[in-house]
This record gives sequence, C-alpha cells and structure tokens, in this order.
Amino acid sequence: MEARRRSRAVKAVQWLMCAGLAAVAVMFPGVTVHTQQPQAAGAPAPAAAPAPRPRVAPEGKPVHSVDLMTADGTAVFRGQWRNMDARIVEAPPRPNADPWKVSYDIQPKAGAAGFDDSSWQSIEAKALAERRGGGGVFMTWYRIALTIPPKIADFDTTGAVAVFHIIVDDYAEVSVNGQLPRAVGMQSGNMVVGFNLPNRVIISDAVKPGERVEIAVLGINGPISLAPLNPVFVREARVEFFK
Repeated sequence: MEARRRSRAVKAVQWLMCAGLAAVAVMFPGVTVHTQQPQAAGAPAPAAAPAPRPRVAPEGKPVHSVDLMTADGTAVFRGQWRNMDARIVEAPPRPNADPWKVSYDIQPKAGAAGFDDSSWQSIEAKALAERRGGGGVFMTWYRIALTIPPKIADFDTTGAVAVFHIIVDDYAEVSVNGQLPRAVGMQSGNMVVGFNLPNRVIISDAVKPGERVEIAVLGINGPISLAPLNPVFVREARVEFFK
C-alpha cells in the first residue's frame, strides 16, 4: 500500500515537472521533491550585486615605482601579460525592450575574477606598445596577474598603498580582481577617464607580501563616434607604491 502511494506521488511530481513548474517544494506523504517554476514572460532578471564605490588613488611622487612595460618590471611580480581582441556580438534584448529585438555584447568578458586566459597569446612587456587592430570600432584585452613580493630592491612593500597606472591610446576600463568600481556622478579610475589620460587604480590599500592581484584592461579605440582607422596600444603601465 505504501509503495503504491509513493509511486502515485512520484508520477504526480513528474507531471508537474513536465508542466514546467520550478523552485516549488512539492509535498506528498513521505515524499519531498523540489521542481522548477518558470519566470513569468518578460519578468526582469535578478538584480546584479551593486558595484563597489570608486576610490581616488593617491597622486604625487611615489616612494617606489615598477615599470610593467619592461621584462624586469613584470618579473618583479612574476607576471605575464596576455592579450586577446574583443568581438562585438549580437545577444538577446533586455526584458520588455520592444520594438528592439537584439542587443550587442562583447566577447570574451575577460574582466571577471579567475577568468581563464591560459589559451591567450602571451606577449612580452615591451609588446604593450605594439599597435593592435585594424582601426574603427575596436577593443582589445590586456591581462596580467601580479604577486607582490616582500621587497623590491631595498623597498619594503609591507603596508604600502599600491596603485596600478596605465595610459591606453585611446580609452581604457580597468578591472581589479573582477571588480569595476563605479557610482553615478563619481569619478572612477577604473572607468574611461578621458582621451589618452591615465587610469589610476588602487590595487591594495595595505600590501601584504605575497598578495596576488588580477588586472584586466579593456583598451578601446576612439573617439568611438568617429571610429578612426587608428590602432590601440599602451603608452604607460606601472605599479606605484605610496607610504
């Protein structure tokens, strides 16, 4: 008798699953099954976590600086630059976007923390200055992971504020450990700051020796509205320390 009752319960659950229900706990005597309930058509996607608020990087003369456009500089942090061009692709539109039937996205989304760039081209530090792309609406990624050592020459890094400084011809966005700090009405060194102007981003408030930092830079040709036949390249890239 009990076996037949459980069999009927399971068959009822299977019918509910075929009907497309979700995230509902269906209870029968002696049986608990979690099924799937679809979102209502046009329902908005779950809200993304808010972005961190931007912070202003210190200016002035640093107590120490390391040039990331040299082999010696990247070796200090056991870093390896990698590069991959971004592609503009069609994607589904936002909910309730009628009459628009399509949106446009970029691939890959290489700013995410832990992004696997192992298949990307490894480039020498000096190759950051090489001209990339055929011009027009063009974007390219530069990624590097830095491990901050206890000492750089005679400089003790412990407790220092570390700042990543980069100038991309023409614009850049800079993600650090998967984060892109921004807020309405606030300047952010992580976002586009101007035409061939430096992006300056705090990568550590107080360095702990051995700290690892993932940096992803999206270089963008501009002005975007003009889509000039110009390349993208890096003018400056370094880590600065302040105490």
